[in-house]
Amino acid sequence: MNILKASFENGARIARKHTCEGENVSPSISWSRVNGALTYAIIAEDPDAPGGTFVHWVIYNLVDTQVQEGIKPNSSIGVQGKNDFGKTGYGGPCPPRGNGSHRYFFKIYALNGTLPIMNGISAPKLRELMKNKILDSGEIMGTYSRD
Repeated sequence: MNILKASFENGARIARKHTCEGENVSPSISWSRVNGALTYAIIAEDPDAPGGTFVHWVIYNLVDTQVQEGIKPNSSIGVQGKNDFGKTGYGGPCPPRGNGSHRYFFKIYALNGTLPIMNGISAPKLRELMKNKILDSGEIMGTYSRD
């Protein structure tokens, strides 16, 4: 699976508007269609967080090969789970000040089916549900710091 376009280039700095210091809106991302895929899922994480990997976004049962910028938690586009801020939907990069640049991986999964709707689903639970359903995956990584 290829990432075709996103609000940021792979390896580049994520725009302030997608962070806690800006509007905190989710970025747009589009990817190539995978043969046999019925739905897609996205998990966005920061592996550089001081307490270990921090989840910023969980969304699944996406039927299109793109998400537009600014998806709200109550949107009808996919099912959104809880991030590690304890909220449903997207929570943008917000690394501690002076902690250097963090990497944010947006991983997209192509799935061979639809998953059950579970309000407040966590990334680990979604990974468990996706097991044996993943046809392909791709990712894009952006960086952000609050130095």
